[in-house]
Order: sequence, then C-alpha cells, then structure tokens
Amino acid sequence: MKLTRRQTLQRGAAAGLSLALPPVAWAQTTLKSGGVTLDTLSDGNLVLPKSFSLGETPPDGADDILAKYGLTGDTLEPDCNVTLLRSGDRTILFDAGAGQEFMPTAGKLIDAFDVLGIDPADITDVVFTHAHPDHLWGVLDDFGDLMFPDAAYHIGRAEWDYWTDPNTVSTIDQGRVTFAVGAKNRLTLLADQIAFFEDDQEILPGVLSRLTAGHTPGHMAFEVQMGGENLMIIGDSIVNHHIAFEQPAWFSGSDQDQILGAQTRLALLDQLSQAQMRFVGFHLPDGGVGRAERRGDGFIFVGEDA
Repeated sequence: MKLTRRQTLQRGAAAGLSLALPPVAWAQTTLKSGGVTLDTLSDGNLVLPKSFSLGETPPDGADDILAKYGLTGDTLEPDCNVTLLRSGDRTILFDAGAGQEFMPTAGKLIDAFDVLGIDPADITDVVFTHAHPDHLWGVLDDFGDLMFPDAAYHIGRAEWDYWTDPNTVSTIDQGRVTFAVGAKNRLTLLADQIAFFEDDQEILPGVLSRLTAGHTPGHMAFEVQMGGENLMIIGDSIVNHHIAFEQPAWFSGSDQDQILGAQTRLALLDQLSQAQMRFVGFHLPDGGVGRAERRGDGFIFVGEDA
C-alpha cells in the first residue's frame, strides 16, 4: 500500500480575522491501493473536561497514563478525523463532522475539503458510525440546508431507531439531552434519502459494516477493502490513544453503555492487534491512522509515522 503524508497544511486567514480566529492545521493522511484512495480530513478538535471521560474521581493511575502522553491539564482536546473514500464512481464520507453549532474548535471540514480540492457536491454517499454531534451535525450548512444535497445517506438501523425514538430525549443522561434533540432533528430531515443496514452487511461496494455498540446503542465500524489489504474505520469504538489502549477494560464516561463499551473495545483491540489491521480512529492523533500492538494486559497505538 502506497502511503503519502501531508502534515500541517495551513489555510491563511484574512488579515482582518487573524486576531479573532486561531490558526487551524489540517493533518491529512492519504492511503492509496487497488484504485482506492482514502483520506483523513481534520474537522478540528473538541475541548472536553477530563471528567467527561474519567468521571469526577479518575481511576488510580489515570493521571500517570495521561502524563505519559503530555496531557496534564483539566481538559482534553482530541482531534476529529473524518474519512473520505474514493473508489470508482463513489466518493464516500464517513461521518459529516460537527458543523457550526456544536463547538467553536470543530466544524472545519469544509476548509479541509478546500485543501484537498473536494466540493461538497462531489460526495455521493455519507455513512454514519453513530449520531453524536461531532459526527452528525455537519450534515447541515449555516442556513440549515443539507451540506451534501445530492448524497445518499446510510446509518445502522439500531442507531436510527434509538435517536428517532421520541422517548430518547426523556431517558438519556441529562448531559446528553442536546445530543438527542440535535440528532432527532437532523435525522428527520434525512428521512427521505437515508438507507438502513445491519451488522455484517456490504453497504456499499467494498464496505462492510461491523457492529461496535456501547459508545452508542447502534455504533458501527466499517471494514474497507483496499487492494489486497483491509482497513477498519472504527469511529468512537476506541475513543482515544492513551487510556482506551492501555486500560481498555476501564469504563469510559463517553460511552452511553459503559459495560458494553469496554467489552467492545477489548474485543476490537484484540482483533486489530492480532490481525495487524490498519485502522482509522475518529479521535486518534495525527490523522488517526495506525495499528494496535499488545503490551502486557493492554495495548498501544502505533501511528503511521512511528
């Protein structure tokens, strides 16, 4: 598989905006094989309190693990990597980014499109791993219209059923009520042009669904065929490159079902490490592409530059 790297691509801000807007770097990874091109595009990053993942009282040793990765403050700022797959006449976007209404540090996908020379009208398919804001809300532009009006949309049936259920907004954790409202509103707009799929289904040529529930009830990963190699797009089933790898059995506050999330994470890391399968993680660093290697009872994330 041919690998090229394009790092720290800067889009110059207009002089009048340079003091108001921080510079954004789009770290892109491009993989090419068998007539298929896969790019990871930065949608910016999130800024989250450490307690969002670890709770108000982190497990013993959590701060030591974070410190190993240079993370010592009260907030975490994970990258957001949207995957673009071009194969034949298909230009497939996996997740749509956060859009402009979720968090000011995210929602940069269209700028990344400009760097790559992609027009939103080029997108033939949008495939969702799940319906959290940083993966779904970018389907709408600043005017509330569809960002990818000519695309076909695809989502797992269980994920659709959960977020469109009118009872979800009253049963979900209080801190995620806006997630539920935002998901239902946006998915409703897609109702006439969305297709549903189940686990272990070829949803598009060379794209197989893999149920990875726990982070959300119907979270999906996708195994992509690229020449003689398969690569997995894992979404948020492994949500960071530090604690999720070194202590995958620990519960994560970012998972809606923490027990199932830990079980899924352990099984997936075991599978990926044994197969030495390359994968793309939505919140993993430097474009999100790498492999998992076992280290004792845990794992480490090995990025493409390692």
